[in-house]
Amino acid sequence: MWRGLMALVLRRDLPQDSSLALIRRIFSDNFREFAVKYAIAFGFMALVAATTSLSAWIMRDVVNEIFVAKDFSKLLQVTVAILVIFAVKGIASYGQVVTLSKVGNAIVAKNQRKMFAHILRQDSAFFNRHGASDLITRISHNAQAVREVINIIVTSFGRDLLSLIGLVSVMVIQDPLLSLVSLIIAPPAIYGVAYLVKRVRRLAHAEVLSLARIVQVMQETAAGIRIVQSFGIEPQMQSAMNGAVSGVEQRANKMAELGARTSPLMETLGGCAFALVIMYSGWQTIVSGKTPGEFISFLTALLLAYEPAKRLSRLQVTIETGLIGGRMMYEILDSPPKIVDAQNALPLDIQAGELKLTSIEFSYIPEQKVLKDLSVICEGGKVTALVGPSGGGKSTVFSIVQRLYDLQGGAVCIDGQDIRHVTLRSLRQNMSLVSQDTVLFTGSVRENIGFGRAEASDEEIEQAARDALAHDFICELPNGYKTLIGESGHTLSGGQKQRLAIARALLKNAKLVLLDEATSALDNETEAKLQVAMRRLMSGRTTLVIAHRLSTIRHADKICFLRNGAIIEQGSHEELIAQEGAYAALVNLQFSKAEDAASKSSATQVEAAHFG
Repeated sequence: MWRGLMALVLRRDLPQDSSLALIRRIFSDNFREFAVKYAIAFGFMALVAATTSLSAWIMRDVVNEIFVAKDFSKLLQVTVAILVIFAVKGIASYGQVVTLSKVGNAIVAKNQRKMFAHILRQDSAFFNRHGASDLITRISHNAQAVREVINIIVTSFGRDLLSLIGLVSVMVIQDPLLSLVSLIIAPPAIYGVAYLVKRVRRLAHAEVLSLARIVQVMQETAAGIRIVQSFGIEPQMQSAMNGAVSGVEQRANKMAELGARTSPLMETLGGCAFALVIMYSGWQTIVSGKTPGEFISFLTALLLAYEPAKRLSRLQVTIETGLIGGRMMYEILDSPPKIVDAQNALPLDIQAGELKLTSIEFSYIPEQKVLKDLSVICEGGKVTALVGPSGGGKSTVFSIVQRLYDLQGGAVCIDGQDIRHVTLRSLRQNMSLVSQDTVLFTGSVRENIGFGRAEASDEEIEQAARDALAHDFICELPNGYKTLIGESGHTLSGGQKQRLAIARALLKNAKLVLLDEATSALDNETEAKLQVAMRRLMSGRTTLVIAHRLSTIRHADKICFLRNGAIIEQGSHEELIAQEGAYAALVNLQFSKAEDAASKSSATQVEAAHFG
């Protein structure tokens, strides 16, 4: 039976979208690795089934030998037999539960690791399609669903089916005709369950999506709690959460209702069968002189068979619920990474460090280009700055250089090596990024800086912090470098977080440096001090800088002005000022704003002194 089941599940000629094909895949990916442990669990379940059948069989001797024949010599034998049967059943039940739990937990852990590793290999477009709440729900819920599917099938066929076979055998031995009468409930039960399965499948998928919505609302609220409270939008967030929770509640109630419909169906059919058994057995005992022990044994087997039969009748409904999670897990695993190493890719070999972008074409949405025939040469060991209005494509250039997206046209080369033909690991190991959106991770200050270089010593980490002007404030934290900074670094100010990010980049000591508004969160005084560290970071390295505060890039070797995805001007600060073009206009605009701000500050100080 077990081999037959496995042969059916592992068939390869099944429609790919069928439930059986999905079950076959789940077993193929997970079952074989733990086949020995599942065999042990199956052995325990066989013992449970055997002892359950024996408990029904022995009722004949209990009634006939003890209560009817009143044979005292049989009393001790039967009593000991009952104790042994139930002791073995208890031990086997314990072994079954523990073994299945350990195997199930291992499967969950395996699939969660597998999904996370696969997600890490995806490009940025993947994360644009799948929100964080969706991925969190899939990696937590779907892996659990796979375990449930396997355990349900193994338990159903190992415990329930074997128990049912054993108990039906007892019934047939005692009275074949009566057994046939009892089994009339099977066809109507199968038909009724098949009808429920289709509705449960639709509801289960909708419920998983609703769970993702709950995670999304919670995540947005936690990340933006300051905005939520500052703008007083708690009622809107509460309304969104109420709607998501109500959706899950309604679907869960409906699924519970549909799942429970098997109970009245089975209870009614079981009642009919039980009534027929009582009537027929009573007639046989009264008229035909059949022993009451045989009747009690048959009746006990029938009653014990009812529960496994009911669980088996609900098997398809339960499996379909779990398969929704399995399908969603494989949707992620079947999404191949779009950015992968080319065949025969070689490690990046940087010498001079020249970064060359040639005729770059790129769009996030078809027919809506973000970069248009963009070409620029960033000389090795020098600083190239990208400036221009928001939406011009500056951040996209950074994403292209890191190969977070692949180009639709053109090429990006480092020392003449196309980045599509070098390994991703070597490419990104040779780049340090400091972004205006500072990202810190749950852990200590030391760990967050140490992400720049895993093998760095404590002394090197502290030196990087000193160079980034972060050492002093770190020492003032409760536990210094061992201080846990919390999720996303919420316990730190914006300037402190940015200095830790700069320290991380300094520690990495990469040959190419990408600075995206690296000092945007710092006050003017701290920024001025930090320029020393920044110049140390950029010295001798190819550096690409995005800046809106033009004071930070006046001394760049080359400044490129981007507008609508194209470079319209490039040159040094002095050369671009002399051209009196777009860059000069931007400098004059910022200079005028700075003068206005200074005038207002002076006026405020005079007014304060006058009325003070």
